[in-house]
Amino acid sequence: MLIESQIDQLFSETQAFPGYSLTNDLERQVIVKPQGEEIPFDVQAFRKYCLLNGFDDIGLTLRQADKIKAFEPYVWHKNHG
Repeated sequence: MLIESQIDQLFSETQAFPGYSLTNDLERQVIVKPQGEEIPFDVQAFRKYCLLNGFDDIGLTLRQADKIKAFEPYVWHKNHG
C-alpha cells in the first residue's frame, strides 16, 4: 500500500508528462518509474498469490473441485436418506 503523498506525486507526474508510464511489479512489490526509481509497496501474501495466479473467488473454489465432488454424494445421501 502506498501512502497518500506517494499517490499524489504519481498522479501529478502522470498528468504533467504525456505518455508517462509506470510499471507495477507485483512479484517484487515495487512500482517502477520511467527513470528507474522504484517505490516499494505492501500487499497481503494471500492477495498477492491470487493476483499472480489469476484466482478470483470462483477460481479458488474450482481448485477444490475434486474434494467437492468427493463430498457431494455424502451431502446428497444425508439430505435424501
